Amino acid sequence: MAGVYATTTTTTRVTVRYFAAARAAAGTETEPLELPGTPTVDDVVTALRDRHGAELARVLDRCSFLLDELAVRDRSTPLSDGATFDVLPPFAGG
Repeated sequence: MAGVYATTTTTTRVTVRYFAAARAAAGTETEPLELPGTPTVDDVVTALRDRHGAELARVLDRCSFLLDELAVRDRSTPLSDGATFDVLPPFAGG
């Protein structure tokens, strides 16, 4: 007798905030993003490339990222539901 198993799919909701050139390329200051499972920083960057196209993709290549206001160096870092993900292009000046 075959049983029916309910599958649950978790969704992670992230708030993406763009700064400077990233804001201009994305065309927005902030946006919500929902991804299945427990996404990594790299998954978020890929989703943003897919969502916004070539102009933002070029900017993302030069960006650094903050996750809940902490610098992210390891792009395999997982995001938790409700996280804030900041996209920071290089800034000139000193």
